[in-house]
Amino acid sequence: MLARLTPALLAALTFALGPDAALAASPEATAEAALRAAPVWDGHNDVPEQLRDRRKDVLAGFDFADTTATADPAQKLDAMQTDLKRLRQGRVGAQFWSVYVSAMLDDQHAVQATLEQIDVMKRVIAANPRDMEFVTTAAGAEKAMKAGRIASLLGMEGGHSIGGSLGVLRQIYALGARYMTLTHFKNTAWADSATDAPAHNGLTDFGRDVVREMQRLGMLVDLSHVSAKTMTDALDVAKAPVIFSHSGAEAINGYARNVPDAVLDRLKANDGIIMVNFYPSYVSEPLRQWRANWTGEEARLKALYPGAPDTAKAGLAAWENANPKPVATLGQIADHIDHIVRRIGIAHVGLGGDFDGGSNGVAGMPDVSAYPALFTELARRGYSSADLQKLSNGNILRVLKAAEAYAAAHRGDPPVESPTTF
Repeated sequence: MLARLTPALLAALTFALGPDAALAASPEATAEAALRAAPVWDGHNDVPEQLRDRRKDVLAGFDFADTTATADPAQKLDAMQTDLKRLRQGRVGAQFWSVYVSAMLDDQHAVQATLEQIDVMKRVIAANPRDMEFVTTAAGAEKAMKAGRIASLLGMEGGHSIGGSLGVLRQIYALGARYMTLTHFKNTAWADSATDAPAHNGLTDFGRDVVREMQRLGMLVDLSHVSAKTMTDALDVAKAPVIFSHSGAEAINGYARNVPDAVLDRLKANDGIIMVNFYPSYVSEPLRQWRANWTGEEARLKALYPGAPDTAKAGLAAWENANPKPVATLGQIADHIDHIVRRIGIAHVGLGGDFDGGSNGVAGMPDVSAYPALFTELARRGYSSADLQKLSNGNILRVLKAAEAYAAAHRGDPPVESPTTF
């Protein structure tokens, strides 16, 4: 009977019976139903970084409607991966925009640069009022998405952005930042990074106070980029759910940026969320191994031919020819999601693509337009529309509401104080 239904009648039947009832056999239809009901809320996008690197935050002449022509071969820059057209194609309904600044900056310059990045992203949002809305709460995000606008929130990537000051943390929260990643690729003075030599054995006492004050305010504690010990220290302190805004499963890819199973187990107990990242070397274990082998071969050849760089270069080219570089795939992203769901359940996973911040080169996920392809793959693997709606925005919405509820319950608590340092 279904084969004789017109497309209009089929759509009406799907609406009447529920998103899965009429077309349960079709992965494409399951994905479409989920994204219609719950557009993607992505945890991490680096458009502000692109604006700083490419344009020094000057927006005159910048058109966010379509950035496909922004490649700059002279600066070895690919075209941007994000614009309004492709966000719509990707069914993105809410986005945490990362106001990342370099971890190489000293404290005061990091604070200044963070303020500038908050400013530039707010100006982008204000320049596109039909498509975007600046929001700071879960209710605001729900309202914006219901109105058909992209709910736009801000997240700081790296604790260096507060310059070692809880006063600065509070003021940046007041400006609208709703998460902070405790470190980036380097340690801060109070927290160890996943990609730096341990200096503090996790969090210092001040670092624990940072976590406490963030949760008192209602700011999400983001454990992407931090060491495993920092993860566990933060979870020891946390009284509200935490997030990983853009990380993967260490069991699928052993890179230090990914999350060990033991920490995933604690994340479930915390009722938090891990938003799966698309950065190729964190997604694909074969690619991670290839990069390590390439680095080793480069070092070996340089050691063998210190006075003949052309010989070393030719030798590395020959090695590359004999050892083709693996390509990360959309299916491997789904593998990370599968592992996390099997380990801790669908209620604790989301998406943090890291587009325009390094997620280049994943086959099947070229830019923000490709989320429907990932949802179709997941539906093909057996995820229901209800599952996919939790993944797309239901889980992060729950976590943000919980953080807000904790802050509301502790509104009368005094701010955590620390002395100034200069």
